[in-house]
Amino acid sequence: MPSSPPSRRGWGQAIMTRQELIQQIREKRSFLCVGLDTDPKKMPKCVFDLYDPIFEFNKAIIDATAPYCVAYKPNLAFYEAYGIKGMKAFIKTCNYIKRHHKNHLIIADAKRGDIGNTSAMYARTFFEEYDLPALTVAPYMGEDSVKPFLEYEGHWVVLLALTSNKGALDFQLTEDKQGERLFEKVIRQSQQWGTEENLMYVVGATQGRMFEDIRRVAPRHFLLVPGVGAQGGSLEEVCKYGMNDDCGLLVNSSRGIIYASADDHFAEEAANKARELQQQMAAELDRRGL
Repeated sequence: MPSSPPSRRGWGQAIMTRQELIQQIREKRSFLCVGLDTDPKKMPKCVFDLYDPIFEFNKAIIDATAPYCVAYKPNLAFYEAYGIKGMKAFIKTCNYIKRHHKNHLIIADAKRGDIGNTSAMYARTFFEEYDLPALTVAPYMGEDSVKPFLEYEGHWVVLLALTSNKGALDFQLTEDKQGERLFEKVIRQSQQWGTEENLMYVVGATQGRMFEDIRRVAPRHFLLVPGVGAQGGSLEEVCKYGMNDDCGLLVNSSRGIIYASADDHFAEEAANKARELQQQMAAELDRRGL
């Protein structure tokens, strides 16, 4: 456990309360999260003439898409793969968002989680050293692997619940003797550790009507929903079964936006794709009177 968890907003911090997030969604008519899964193998050639290509690519994408989204989700794997240079680009990217787009939530997609003292160090890394407001966490080692992250007032823990990959069938959908599936147990049990003010859940967009089951267990929590776009998830279906009275959704799109074009106009095309999703989201919000 951290000896003295931060309890106030520090310089540059992009912390966002639940109510502030709801307000941003209503003002922007969007619940889009842009995933920064930045892969040099897919980046346009024009950025490689710049000093820090990964950061410069991210910066261009962020500036182009900021009017149409409420959050960014850099995926740590795409930065850690390039060692110190990659992690410097990650930190520069997060600091750029905090300084220039302060109304956007930053979710570090790192899927951390280990025994208590190790989780405490992971929490310290992301919430103190990197000064980030939200982090994805793997819950399958239980309470003591999650609670150190929840010790940080004003920060979000985004817990893996039901993912969209094929392997989700191996464990997440298995049932106990009472017929409760493992993902349902994770959601139900974790609500004893955190609240709707500091706890979200990851639910893959390809899960369809399974969102009804999620909402029976967690009617008010925000859901981070990857898989719309390149992975084939349906925004309409996610909204039909997963949206609540506060919207309650952050729908992520990564490849479908950031790699919309491989030429010099990549940022402009990313903006176009983000705008298309924002307009669809606005229609869904309007349909529900939100």
